[in-house]
Amino acid sequence: MTAYQPITAHASGHRFDGERRWAAAIDLGFEARNEGDPVPVTRLVRRRHIGPLRVQRPFYPEGKTGCCHVYLLHPPGGLVSGDELRIEASVAEGGHALLTTPAAAKLYKADGHGVAWGQHTRLQVAKDAILEYLPQETIAFDGSRGEQTTTIELASGARTLGWEVLALGRPASNLPFATGALEQRFHLSLDGKPLWLERQLLDPKHRRFTGHWGQGGATVQATLWAVGLDDEVAAIELLREQLPDNNRWAVTRRRGVLLFRYLGSERNEAWALCEKAWHLLRPTLANVPAHTPRIWLT
Repeated sequence: MTAYQPITAHASGHRFDGERRWAAAIDLGFEARNEGDPVPVTRLVRRRHIGPLRVQRPFYPEGKTGCCHVYLLHPPGGLVSGDELRIEASVAEGGHALLTTPAAAKLYKADGHGVAWGQHTRLQVAKDAILEYLPQETIAFDGSRGEQTTTIELASGARTLGWEVLALGRPASNLPFATGALEQRFHLSLDGKPLWLERQLLDPKHRRFTGHWGQGGATVQATLWAVGLDDEVAAIELLREQLPDNNRWAVTRRRGVLLFRYLGSERNEAWALCEKAWHLLRPTLANVPAHTPRIWLT
């Protein structure tokens, strides 16, 4: 795994052009420690932050030697022009951590200068470690402009499961995503070799956005990934047997990466499908049943 690089802040928050940045960053490190129990305990051993990004104390709802649950907190609750969030987390050998958020994230309309926001997540997982990255959904308001990147760096024997649920506009309020532009990038690698690279542009003015060969006018999309399943074919069959049979989701695998996709118009449906898929996959990925984070129920 790449050595830790200190997080730094931009000093350009008071500019009014494309170089304006309001930065917030957090770096978390987890280690499995032998504290006298037969099974090591995963502890949060590194917690560095800049700006309004924090974590609550770790929780152990699955027992002292179970998965370490951590909630990522961003008090502003959303991103505006010039905001830049950087989230980094690493799990050392033998550790097991779950990261989630207390509420949906919001991507607000760009300012009059069209300055973009940015959110960049980097996850590193060592040999025989597990990291689950399960943030609550993201809602992009009309006129939002920004870039969202997710980089996952795995060592041999590492396991991970995560998702990204994105809702475009607020159709219930008759406020569709009619202007703006978002870019999503995913980069997942194993021992430095890329397994899954993806770049997606979401521009409502582009014909791909409404074309049946592209977005097809869908306002909600989700991607769930899983690496480290003992039997990917059996896992896919399990999802196909247990999830509702409709044409809004699909599942496949490629080079050791299971990918579950949703494309539709119901944010609650997308979330429910991802959560159900997690409940089905976690026992084979982590050898323990899914344990719903308490924050999802509040």
